[in-house]
Amino acid sequence: MLNHYETAFILTPVLSDVQMKEAVEKFKALLTDNGATIVNEELWGLRKLAYSIQKKSTGFYVLLQFDAEPSLIETLETSYRRDERVLRFLTFRLDKYAYEYAEKRKHLKAAKAENKEE
Repeated sequence: MLNHYETAFILTPVLSDVQMKEAVEKFKALLTDNGATIVNEELWGLRKLAYSIQKKSTGFYVLLQFDAEPSLIETLETSYRRDERVLRFLTFRLDKYAYEYAEKRKHLKAAKAENKEE
């Protein structure tokens, strides 16, 4: 059975834009290669950290929402731990209320983007 998940991770700020996108693509490929469906992707960009991690005060924040088998989460988190570009990560299963909220937020964001284009 597929569950709805959300994973957020922070990449080290020393990466170039290209390297940051490569890291994101690596994790997206890991998910899709293992049968997950990516529902939403948000690159929040370079943000200040609440506290320094590995002597870094900023990091690239990325959020991915996806549907996957529960067994895939362990593989994903192992991949995060092995990648030195990842400072922190958090993955959690969305219950029906969190999923509804995430969908609503995604649609609001899409509507804002449409309004900007007009």
